[in-house]
Amino acid sequence: MEPHIFHGDITPNDVARALIARFNRGNLRAQHFGNGNKVVVQIATPGRPASGGHTALTVSLNKVADGVAVQIGEQSWLGVVASLGSTAFWAWRNPWNIISRLDDLAQDIENMQLVEDTWETIEEVARAAGASFELSERLRKLVCAYCNTANPTGASHCIGCGAPLGSVQPTTCKSCGFVLTKGDSVCPNCKKPV
Repeated sequence: MEPHIFHGDITPNDVARALIARFNRGNLRAQHFGNGNKVVVQIATPGRPASGGHTALTVSLNKVADGVAVQIGEQSWLGVVASLGSTAFWAWRNPWNIISRLDDLAQDIENMQLVEDTWETIEEVARAAGASFELSERLRKLVCAYCNTANPTGASHCIGCGAPLGSVQPTTCKSCGFVLTKGDSVCPNCKKPV
């Protein structure tokens, strides 16, 4: 999956702490590796979950200029699919067996929503920190290629030397937060039209 970039006063450790607080409970365990500019959080069911099948998800958090790039890996589905298949098999053999498998079924449905719940947690942390896909204040300044003067975004000419700045106006992708230039018609990160 493509990384999402949140611009603002947010660090990989902030996001990692929130993910561990949210998912290190019940039938899931969360742990993080690394510290500082690169942190990886793994969310998974323990070796023998109390109910439902096995699943795992990895979240990579990287510090970028004025923010954090978040990338969620592919969720491991094999254990959840096996558990759902077992529930279906036992219900097919005897419909009353579904009652004894309700805990497994409920846990499997919760595990299937793990990616969405993870993004929800990340977006809550970003909102609380004032981070978003919008450019940060520092990135809103354009540096003139001729005289190295910082100019506000939207300026058509350099305030120092008068050189044109129109082709270097940055924006961000509405889908993933990647910094774009004026000539980009498709986001280089998520490949969606701008």
